[in-house]
Amino acid sequence: MSFFGNKRLIIVLVGLVLLISVVGFTSRERDNLTWPEMFFKDTFSVVQGLFYRPAQAVSGFFQEIEEAYSVYEENKALKAGLDQYARLTAELHDLKAQNERLRKDLEAKNTLKSSYSLRFAEVVARNPDTWNNVITIDLGLKSGIKKDMAVITAKGMIGRVQSVANFSATVELLTSYERRDHISADIQATQVVDGKTIYEPISGVIEEYDPQERLLVMRKIPWGKKIEPKQQVITSGRGGVVPRNLPLGYIVRIVPDDYGLTQTAYIQPSADFSQLSEVMVVERDFTISPNGELIPKQTTGEAPATGGKTATPNSTGTPSTGTGGGGQ
Repeated sequence: MSFFGNKRLIIVLVGLVLLISVVGFTSRERDNLTWPEMFFKDTFSVVQGLFYRPAQAVSGFFQEIEEAYSVYEENKALKAGLDQYARLTAELHDLKAQNERLRKDLEAKNTLKSSYSLRFAEVVARNPDTWNNVITIDLGLKSGIKKDMAVITAKGMIGRVQSVANFSATVELLTSYERRDHISADIQATQVVDGKTIYEPISGVIEEYDPQERLLVMRKIPWGKKIEPKQQVITSGRGGVVPRNLPLGYIVRIVPDDYGLTQTAYIQPSADFSQLSEVMVVERDFTISPNGELIPKQTTGEAPATGGKTATPNSTGTPSTGTGGGGQ
């Protein structure tokens, strides 16, 4: 038994010596490999190629899926950003337009506040079927709005209050074909006398709107008065309802009436009736009594007017004694 045990030990030792000799021999730098090394290297390279190519293909497939998903998520985020950018751009443009309108409204208020009280309102409804007839604003009786109050924009008058509820009001536009109330107006005409320019208001009445030409029609203009295009037309205030000096438009042309006794003027409105967002309701400094008299608006501590005389606005827009003219 000891012989065979020593034999195994000798074989192990001889194997270790051979292994160390082979490792030492192969670890040296050599120009050429031995045939066993070449055999094992070629065998392992073939086996590795058989497993490496499918594994690489599967790995590349899943990597492409992951990259495609990443591109999809990035594209989704970019689209959301573009949608948000478009929305913000639209909001910015709307705010700029609203800011411009409010600036013009403020300028108009500063111009008119010495004679009138203005109440800002927003247009909350405009029916396409009655687009040129009426609009609805968000102020009513609770805000002091009353029937027949004039309604303007920064550019000029657009109509009057037709009916009033507690929190809203309906405004009849000057472009309404159903309008029956006439508006007393003045043409700001000029003439040169002795080298001096004299301003001469020429009175008339705004009676209707021509939807074909989109012009206001002013009738009952005295014959023989010289009127030229581009002269401004304003409210006269003589009717006792619509305040004085509210812009209406500019003369386009003047023609004689059917009987040749008066003249008829066609007027380009100052206000843009296609874009009505913010408007102003004009509260004049007069109130109308049940019997039709115009009474100056009372202030705190002011004694009531006496004498029972009718107050009408004079050329400066302040009350004076007299009677109202035709139209509103």
